Amino acid sequence: MREYPLPRTGSQPLNSYQPYRSTHRRAPRHPLIRLPHTQSELTGPCYGHNPIGEADNDLTRHFTNPPQGERIIVAGRVLDEDGRGVPNALVEIWQANAAGRYVHSGDNHPAPLDPNFLGAGRALTDPGGGYRFTTIKPGAYPWRNHHNAWRPAHIHFSLFGSGLLSRLITQMYFPNDPLIALDPIINGIPDDAARQRLVSAFDLLQTEPEWALGYRFDIVLRGRCATLFEDPRP
Repeated sequence: MREYPLPRTGSQPLNSYQPYRSTHRRAPRHPLIRLPHTQSELTGPCYGHNPIGEADNDLTRHFTNPPQGERIIVAGRVLDEDGRGVPNALVEIWQANAAGRYVHSGDNHPAPLDPNFLGAGRALTDPGGGYRFTTIKPGAYPWRNHHNAWRPAHIHFSLFGSGLLSRLITQMYFPNDPLIALDPIINGIPDDAARQRLVSAFDLLQTEPEWALGYRFDIVLRGRCATLFEDPRP
């Protein structure tokens, strides 16, 4: 089994970051205790009981009627540190709808729910590490972190490897969004290059005429150019 290297110093945000108020109470106050992982934890199945369906990567096809909002395509590759595609990785996404509302009991801000949008999907990467989702561009939403606080439009990504403990979680932002400069979550990352790797790029090759704009978001698992993932270490 391969031991994954620790992230480069300065590339990860602090677990307790003053401008991000939610970290104050949930950040660990004592040194973390590392527990040894068992063989089943490292190599056990992680795809669940239900096979991935044909429409799982198309969030606009879950209901008879299409969801409201701007249809987009988000595609890219999952890569290792040498630029090689990682096949058979499970990629999951979840997001707010076009009005900035999640299908979640904890989201109670007064934006409309879309009865034709679940806001979640999944796909397996192909032999070259590629993935592709069709979805709706999420809206910005207020989050009460500070006065007049709004989160930029973003999509959450979760990646699973061969075992349950190989899960990685990150967020994808959209280019030229003025709210990115005001967001303490992404700006809690001290490394500017690492922040930029979380911003997708408009991709004309992925764009389908008269149907949907395309965005490219490659995910690098390790190395100097790795995508930033949530990290439990302080």
